Amino acid sequence: MAWIQFFDGDCAFCSRSVRYVARFDKRGRISFAPLQGDLGRRLGFSHHAERDGGTMVVVRESDDAVFFRSDALLELARALGGAWRLFGIFRYVPRSLRDRVYDWIAENRHRFLGESDRCSLSDPAVRARLRS
Repeated sequence: MAWIQFFDGDCAFCSRSVRYVARFDKRGRISFAPLQGDLGRRLGFSHHAERDGGTMVVVRESDDAVFFRSDALLELARALGGAWRLFGIFRYVPRSLRDRVYDWIAENRHRFLGESDRCSLSDPAVRARLRS
């Protein structure tokens, strides 16, 4: 099974999260695409990169299931497997509460690490997994 994590390519916080996911994805099953890229636009996801309140999108390629916000994080944990699957317990927390926390982080993500005028994924192993 394979997944695509769509992220805000202009956000240092989001780029760092991609590097983090890539480091723990030992099987290389997750690829990455900026929301502002061609693939993001073709699939209608580019508007999810809004400066205030943007969201990550995860697509499970086996069935084209699309996950947003906290559900996307839980699906990423599932994709990583191993001990990361323990985060699945948060599915029992009401989505409205999970999404409220997610939204707060999304609204403040540029304050945490700043902005980037281009995708800051210089690691060749990560760049090889980028999709456009």
